[in-house]
Amino acid sequence: MIERRQFDSLGGADHGWLKARHHFSFAGYHDPRRMNWGALRVWNDDEIAPNSGFPPHPHADMEIITYVRDGAITHQDSLGNKGRTVAGDVQVMSAGSGVRHAEYNLEPETTRIFQIWIEPSRYGGAPSWGAKPFPKGDRSGRFVTLASGYEDDGEALPIRTDARVLGATLKAGETTEYALDPSRHAYLVPAAGRVEVNGVSLEARDGAAITDEGVLRITALEDAELVLVDAA
Repeated sequence: MIERRQFDSLGGADHGWLKARHHFSFAGYHDPRRMNWGALRVWNDDEIAPNSGFPPHPHADMEIITYVRDGAITHQDSLGNKGRTVAGDVQVMSAGSGVRHAEYNLEPETTRIFQIWIEPSRYGGAPSWGAKPFPKGDRSGRFVTLASGYEDDGEALPIRTDARVLGATLKAGETTEYALDPSRHAYLVPAAGRVEVNGVSLEARDGAAITDEGVLRITALEDAELVLVDAA
């Protein structure tokens, strides 16, 4: 089963400095049909104006993954971590027992990110933060695991949940496959480009809520950049 969620159907907010689209209920947007997808709780498509951002605010018991599409995001938190994550790279924060953090666009251009929240498999514990580059060339024609709750995914950023976050880039006409346990919940968003997944067409920034599928066969109708969550 694949449910296409068109970009224009998503919830959203325009705060001037922040233009956001919400794949799931978030802040002032509430849709009882879109509260979560398995353990996946939030997928926000954010555009952050230059020299602006999110001031310090708290989180607890959530795995927060930030995928930078354009520009860069600068992070700082109450643990003393600071870092700048640029387009194509990923940062993760395990909020654990509680942390305050801020995220700013200190660049002269608009920053565009996907921010993904996944419920943890265990609660509490010391909070942590990390970031890592994932060159798009390494993801050409195939999915690469960016963040993972599985020890076997040694090259991925660690998260404390039964899930993987993956990325791929495809040239127009290319096809890739991803094996999926039919009992799990997958959510796919093309950050750029049009694709077809098991016969369902997706435009850029549409979402696809997927379950009861054993294999995802994805064909790029034009050059495409993909982000996929495979969660319990």
